[in-house]
Amino acid sequence: MKPTLFVSAAELSPVEVDRIVDIALAEDLAAGDVTTRSVIPPDALARGVISAREPMVLAGLSVAARVFARVDSRIVLTPTVADGSVLGRGAVVCEIVGPAHGVLTGERSALNLLQRMCGVATLTRRFVDALPVGSGARITDTRKTNPGMRALDRYAVRAGGGHNHRNDLSSAVLIKDNHVAVCGGVRPAIERARRAAPHTMRIECEVQSLAELDEALSAGVDVLMLDNFDDPQTIEALRRIRAISHPPIVEISGGITLGRVPTLAAMGLDVLSVGALTHGARAVDIGLDLDVTGSWDGATPLV
Repeated sequence: MKPTLFVSAAELSPVEVDRIVDIALAEDLAAGDVTTRSVIPPDALARGVISAREPMVLAGLSVAARVFARVDSRIVLTPTVADGSVLGRGAVVCEIVGPAHGVLTGERSALNLLQRMCGVATLTRRFVDALPVGSGARITDTRKTNPGMRALDRYAVRAGGGHNHRNDLSSAVLIKDNHVAVCGGVRPAIERARRAAPHTMRIECEVQSLAELDEALSAGVDVLMLDNFDDPQTIEALRRIRAISHPPIVEISGGITLGRVPTLAAMGLDVLSVGALTHGARAVDIGLDLDVTGSWDGATPLV
């Protein structure tokens, strides 16, 4: 069994978190929370817990805390576990205490973000756990993230034990099939990239056939992406790659299911990039259960 991986909330950009949180709150609070204003006394104090309602990997607790802080800075979340923890059904994620108005107003936005991030982390951990013991292969995400949510999606992948691919189009040179089509072939695309790209960047090229593979190898590519190769094609591709004196890093993408992970890793591939980690993750079930514990004088410490 692989060890639990812990990540720090410091890995998340506070600027990005606040941008996403503010968008979420703007959607929910266009004119305030009419229900809470109508039925809850303004001085009501709420205490409770956020807990897992199914097995999951935790990711994004600091994001949920930020939602509540943006609504009312007096709300206090006390974590009981860290991001990256594997949790069973019923596990308490954190305790919460604060003015009931703020807690109820921020509840849905906080849980929406937390459930989404935990879903990505949970699915990622399933792929990571499918790697054979001792494998050096990496499970990575892709840019197939929810628009505007990339920072949270990528953090959640790391919390699940996975790795991140390039963050955006300026992060790395990655020649795809349509680049090849416009350039008129794999080799001219790689050669143009070699001339124009910064010397600090590796050149990665996606190939869709063994013929394109040979062309990329002859052009001296740094990283090869085998796109939608089946197992026999992958075996042959690796044979050709290992026959050269300075083989590139080898990545495979497209059709990477949980069932294929052990086989592909055993072949000696370096990177398995899985778009489904972010575009196919299901939000997990997380709940906030409160007890309204009377009124608060506004001065007594909440914890």
